[in-house]
Amino acid sequence: MNYKIRSIRADEWAAAKELRLIALRDPVAHLAFLETYETAAARPDSFWQERAVGAAEGAGGAQQIIAEGPDGEWVGTLTVLLEEAGTTDWAGFDVEQRQGHIVAVFVQPEFRGIGLTEVLFDAGLEWAWAQDAERVRLIVHEENGRAQRFYRKAGFEPTGVIVPLPQAQGENELEFALERE
Repeated sequence: MNYKIRSIRADEWAAAKELRLIALRDPVAHLAFLETYETAAARPDSFWQERAVGAAEGAGGAQQIIAEGPDGEWVGTLTVLLEEAGTTDWAGFDVEQRQGHIVAVFVQPEFRGIGLTEVLFDAGLEWAWAQDAERVRLIVHEENGRAQRFYRKAGFEPTGVIVPLPQAQGENELEFALERE
């Protein structure tokens, strides 16, 4: 595999924005992301700059990791957020232990099936464990079977936590987690 797996740099906000917008145009984006293309495209550059700074190499609260092709093109990404025990997460649930939360997983369709998602996950888990996370979790739409199969293959198991989606009445997301060994 001739791809570089690395954390983004703060000055790469425009490339991070471009890849996010590509992800939000994916046919299953409505199952994979809580944000729409229209909402993301309307955000000012300052939003993308702040987001990149907060998840760049050396940041302590989050890390955006990318798969960079031999030509420099970003073809995949995921972000790991660090959640502290005693806080409340985005869905209103209490965070009981220091944990990583994987979000924004995306590999461009023409690069799927060659192992990039696996190495992105390995890098994300490595970062979370280095931050002393006790577990790493993710939330996946109940109808996103492809993602659920991958997460199980990567060692994540359903926890039984169900997260109702307020923007989609009657739809839920499921928490999967991987405990630190």
